[in-house]
Amino acid sequence: MAPRKKKNNPIAERQSLADAAGEAPLRRQLPQDIEAECGLLGSILIDPPRVWDLCATSGVVAEAFVEPAHRIIFAAIERLAAQGTPIDGITLDNYLKATNESETVGGLQMLKTLMDRTPTSAHASYYIELVMEKYTRRSILGAVRRIEEDVYNASLGAGYVLSQAEKTVLAIAEQRDNKATTVDWKTSVGETLATLTRQLDSPGELSGISTGFKALDKQLRGLHKGEMVVLAARPSMGKTSLAMNIAECVARGTDIEGIPQMVGGKPQPKRGVLVFSCEMPQVQLTTRMLCGMAGVSAREVESGGRFIKKSVVLPKLRSAAKELGEMPIYCDDQGGLDVMELRARARHLHKRYPIELIVIDYLQLLNHREFAQQGQQVMVSKISGEIKAMAKELDLPVLVLSQLSRANEQRGGDEKPKNSDLRDSGAIEQDADVIMLLRRPSFMSSKVPEHDDRMLAIVDVSKNRNGATGEVRLDFDGSITRFKKRVETNPDYMSTESSDFEPVNDPPTA
Repeated sequence: MAPRKKKNNPIAERQSLADAAGEAPLRRQLPQDIEAECGLLGSILIDPPRVWDLCATSGVVAEAFVEPAHRIIFAAIERLAAQGTPIDGITLDNYLKATNESETVGGLQMLKTLMDRTPTSAHASYYIELVMEKYTRRSILGAVRRIEEDVYNASLGAGYVLSQAEKTVLAIAEQRDNKATTVDWKTSVGETLATLTRQLDSPGELSGISTGFKALDKQLRGLHKGEMVVLAARPSMGKTSLAMNIAECVARGTDIEGIPQMVGGKPQPKRGVLVFSCEMPQVQLTTRMLCGMAGVSAREVESGGRFIKKSVVLPKLRSAAKELGEMPIYCDDQGGLDVMELRARARHLHKRYPIELIVIDYLQLLNHREFAQQGQQVMVSKISGEIKAMAKELDLPVLVLSQLSRANEQRGGDEKPKNSDLRDSGAIEQDADVIMLLRRPSFMSSKVPEHDDRMLAIVDVSKNRNGATGEVRLDFDGSITRFKKRVETNPDYMSTESSDFEPVNDPPTA
């Protein structure tokens, strides 16, 4: 007799598939080591000064303890240490009584038991390692559950969920490695002195990455790591062109005229630049850069070259294309990008390529889904904070473009924009390390001084957290969307040569 064919169990099959997909419920005990928690608390009570310093250095927090009583005891020790009160069984019990928590943890008898169960405080470092190991595992587990909630939330896009997941996991890693970010004060002072010594030995040498514009470098001393640099202007002033000119110079290792930049007697190397173009497609950016480097009008090329000779223009374009193609520039032109996804992409590319500058065009075109329902000002404020955090996290300068409001036009007078004109949020002004306000008098009212100068562009460095403020005068050639060194025609500025001013050495003293 043939054996009966086993029937399929659809419920069991679905559960098996769910388990394989990571949907099985978590039935295991939370990662914990109660004995290690007891040993650590007992070690603190036996040798408070030494063991508490170890806890502080290792980033131990009350949440690292699973047992509620242990968590309360550690939090009380933490508060006593902050007040400078001596830590022992009696002072700790008195404090717990004052906060009505003594009975909850078991009173003085519990504190004595912790000390009795700890033979020596010599193993405190080992106890800390065990407690923090379990705490990290629980943190990862909590992050996984939060990520799972987001995964099943249909209102969230997959890209956003992925960026949030990465942010959550990286936050755990940063917390775990927090002790590594603390630099000894003496070491910090020594490194600072070495930097200042180099600057004294090489006066005029930049402390950051050159922008490619000598007059601008003179004001900023270069673009510095960890800084958020805001370039703001009204539409059609050329802020995208200036940002891409700077990106070109950084990636090329030259100034805007193609002359190699010298740093410490050596040519400045090519540096990786990541460009997030939220407004303009990559092909338009490439067209602008290519035609600008070749010195050819993109409009004339696109019109079919009726006013230019192909035999003259094409070799220039080919030469520029060869050089441009070898530059370490990476472009992401997705529109409507969420700032958390932007940070995730920047983080990935920074690990993959040696990126030293990020350009974002422009801030108001970014989104932040978490705060989108709270109004434009709140959202822009949060976006600004995330960009500043990214600059510090990746330890590189971030050049972010921003729109200005029409407030300067309504004020009348010279229509000079101010930091308060930054559109949608005052948080941009607060977060920025450097603010550059770009204006072109020829695009303003006829009453504005130098309105007839079609080439003049003024970059007002209105905020510079680590340097000087003031105006920088450049020329802008709109036909090739390219900024250049200013050829000064205004006699009021020719005496100071503001576009190419060299610092004057102090006179010798007697």
